[in-house]
Amino acid sequence: MTLSPLTPSGADLVWRACRFDELDVHQLQAIHRARQRVFVVEQACAFLDADDQDERAIHLAAWSSSGAEPLAYARLLAPGAKYVEASIGRVLTAASVRGRGLGRELFRRAVVHAGAAWPRCALRISAQSRLEVFYADFGFARMGAPYLEDGILHTDMLLVPTAS
Repeated sequence: MTLSPLTPSGADLVWRACRFDELDVHQLQAIHRARQRVFVVEQACAFLDADDQDERAIHLAAWSSSGAEPLAYARLLAPGAKYVEASIGRVLTAASVRGRGLGRELFRRAVVHAGAAWPRCALRISAQSRLEVFYADFGFARMGAPYLEDGILHTDMLLVPTAS
C-alpha cells in the first residue's frame, strides 16, 4: 500500500507499509541489506537480524525514487508478537540521508500506522539509550533501568494511547 510521496531535500521518496508477503524478493533483500549496513556494519554489532519476526511484521519504508533501496525503515509488530504491547523496531535511516529529518518523519509515520493498525493499544520500543530524548518527543516514557542488548545500552520505553 503506498502511503504518500515525500520530498525532503530534493529526493523523491515513496512511503510504503506492507506485510511480508507483499514484499517482492528484491525489496526484502534491499531491506535486509539496509538493516545489515546500519546494525551490523556501522554499529559493529553481531546479532541475528533474521529473527523470525519479519514474516509477522508490517514493514514501513521510505523508498528511493528508483525503488532500489529503503532510505528509512521500521518494523511494526502486533501485540503479542514480541511484547504484550504492539512494538516498533529495527528503526533506521540510511547514512546518506541522515540529518534531514527523515528519521523523525519515519518514526511519526510508524506511530500513526501502528495506532491505526492496533487502535487503543500501547506501543513498546527497545530504544538505544542515547536516543531516549528523541523517542520522548513522541510521547514515549522510560520503563525500568537501562540494559545491555548486543553490547549497546538500551532502554524500554512505552507510549500509552490517550483516551478518545
